[in-house]
Amino acid sequence: MRPRFLHINLNRKLWLLTVLLFFYFSHSYTQENKTTGNDIEYHFDKARELGNRNKMEPALEELNTAMEIAFKNNDQKTLIDTYHKFAILYLRLQKDDSAEYYADRSKSLLKDISYPYGEATHKYIDAIIAYRDGKNFLAISMLNEAKQINNDRNLLNNILFVEGIIFLNLEKYESATKNFNALAVNTDIYEKDYLAAKAHIKLAEISIKTENYEESIKNAQSALKLAKANNFYIEVLEANRLLAETNEKLGLFESALSYSRNIVNIKDSIFTLEKSLAETKTADNIQTKFMKDEIGRQEAKIEELNQSKNRTEITAILTAAFLIVISILAISLYRNNQIKLKTNDLLHTKNNELQAARDAAVMAMEAKTNFLSTVSHELRTPLYAVTGLTHLLLEENPSENQKEHLKSLKFSGDYLLNFINDILQINKIDADKLEALQIDFNLKKVLSEVINSLHQSAKANKTKIELEFDENIPSHLLGDPLKLSQIFINLIGNGIKFTKGGQVTVITRLAKKVEEDLTIYFEVKDNGIGIDKERQLNIFDSFEQGSIQINREYGGTGLGLTIVKSLLGLFGSTIGLKSEIGKGSSFFFELDLKSKDDLIDDIPFEITEVEYDFTGLHILIVEDNKINQVITKKMLNKKEITCDIANNGLEAVAMVRKTDYDCILMDIHMPGISGEEATIEIRKFNRLVPIIALTAISLDDSLESFYAAGCNDVVTKPFKPEVFYSKIGENIFDVKKKIEA
Repeated sequence: MRPRFLHINLNRKLWLLTVLLFFYFSHSYTQENKTTGNDIEYHFDKARELGNRNKMEPALEELNTAMEIAFKNNDQKTLIDTYHKFAILYLRLQKDDSAEYYADRSKSLLKDISYPYGEATHKYIDAIIAYRDGKNFLAISMLNEAKQINNDRNLLNNILFVEGIIFLNLEKYESATKNFNALAVNTDIYEKDYLAAKAHIKLAEISIKTENYEESIKNAQSALKLAKANNFYIEVLEANRLLAETNEKLGLFESALSYSRNIVNIKDSIFTLEKSLAETKTADNIQTKFMKDEIGRQEAKIEELNQSKNRTEITAILTAAFLIVISILAISLYRNNQIKLKTNDLLHTKNNELQAARDAAVMAMEAKTNFLSTVSHELRTPLYAVTGLTHLLLEENPSENQKEHLKSLKFSGDYLLNFINDILQINKIDADKLEALQIDFNLKKVLSEVINSLHQSAKANKTKIELEFDENIPSHLLGDPLKLSQIFINLIGNGIKFTKGGQVTVITRLAKKVEEDLTIYFEVKDNGIGIDKERQLNIFDSFEQGSIQINREYGGTGLGLTIVKSLLGLFGSTIGLKSEIGKGSSFFFELDLKSKDDLIDDIPFEITEVEYDFTGLHILIVEDNKINQVITKKMLNKKEITCDIANNGLEAVAMVRKTDYDCILMDIHMPGISGEEATIEIRKFNRLVPIIALTAISLDDSLESFYAAGCNDVVTKPFKPEVFYSKIGENIFDVKKKIEA
């Protein structure tokens, strides 16, 4: 037991003596890995010193000597460190295949022992290779892993440097600067000056990219001073190059020429063809010798097995079989690797194609949205003139023949307006510009208002509308009443259109109630023409009405059900359909809503039309379109309202300062300052005058922004006259009543 104890104790002492010198071509020992003498440490020191001075040939020879000593001492950890150092030197010589070969050799040894420093160094090398392959984020991840399993200061400094280079490549200049500033004042015991010189060079490069040329000169001169003092030839060259470039950008051409001449002289002295060939030859010779030695070691092991006293024929056969299997596996792995590389290339190509296709689709969607936004606004402005003039002409007692033509014109204008609204609604949903709100509303009131608004259409088709309302549904719900109204306007309107002399029934039923959470079942059914099973499959697609004949007979855009489906999607619901030809159709869905049972209905709702007396009112019209000015003014004069006209926002602000108006009709899209900006200016000195936004609203317009600017209400152009007058009355008379109360 005594000798074994001494042996373990000796190994423990030897373990504590190792300090591995490290950087691209340097190496640092850790305390757990010194060998029996200073030979390896001496050769590593020499290799580091020679490498830093760009003397790669003798650096490689020093490493080769260190490797022979490691083999002789059977020191696995030092051998791993030597392989790593070879890998880094070969990376510097642009011999990536050789670097990966030595990295693989170290990886095979790391599998059999626990060596955190060696694992950290291996991840560091893998990170450099990943960075060279353009895998920046993978490289950063590997460097972070290396930090976690290592506490060697020299290695951490080198990791910091490579990380800074990656940040610089990603144009994350702030992060890169932080790393290089830390290295510029480092306290590394092995490579303090070398790391500082490299850091100053990188700081100079960042300053050039950020056009801070004075700071670049300062850092480049610091790097040059350190590099000259220590014979770091590559860094001397880099510093001169940066100084030449920066002085030229500053117009200091004489200084720039001086540094450029320095570059030529340095290249002539250290970058000779003979030197490059010698380095390449030495690198190849060392690798070739290593591979031959490795083969010799394997043959020696085989020979040792052959001479073993316990050797048997079976062992020999198994060994041969094992070698054959290994060979086959090696060939198979090589082929699989080639296939994998080709597959990865194909996948990369396909991914690029998919990315390009996706980008093209996004651009097409944005182009479509912008196009519709512009077209909708441009169409609404002349449409306002059409519908407004039609209304005025109908009010001037036309002849019966003229009245018929004017009604046809009014119908066409209304049809075109509805079509534009439907198109915009679909595209707002597609462009993710709509969200479901959560506000208090009364469901029965919403449904009653929708039914009342469609009463004239139903009367024209001699169709009844019935509401079957479940009184167990709470009177106060949280949801989006506006979008719910749009859903029922489309469903009930659709039922009326295809049901002549029949009935459309709206059904609501409380399906489930758990405290404040409700599930309500909705159904709109009719006894109209029905839909055959084949056409039910695509009835919810845009511009689908079942058939061309139906479209010609009943009219419409075929967008109503598409809008319903899209709006229900905002609520997380889907619509169902049951239909039979000649017997009618039934559309049904469920919505999850919340109730507010603690609220009390203090005012019962009633749908009433209020008649206002507008006589004597004085209103300001803010409008840049001359035709629209005339139409709006005539519509106001019909109600005995006098008005002034402002051609733009600036005129409007000035006129409101001088005159006390009962109301302002504010166009939003105008040259100069917009209607929103004009409203904001007016609200600075007049908080009470009602301001109604008149706008040919587009996809990009936000009702919330109008209210935020100070508007009391919004009317979209073209508008129905009754809506126009109603909004004026509400905002003048109803608001005054509230103020007086």
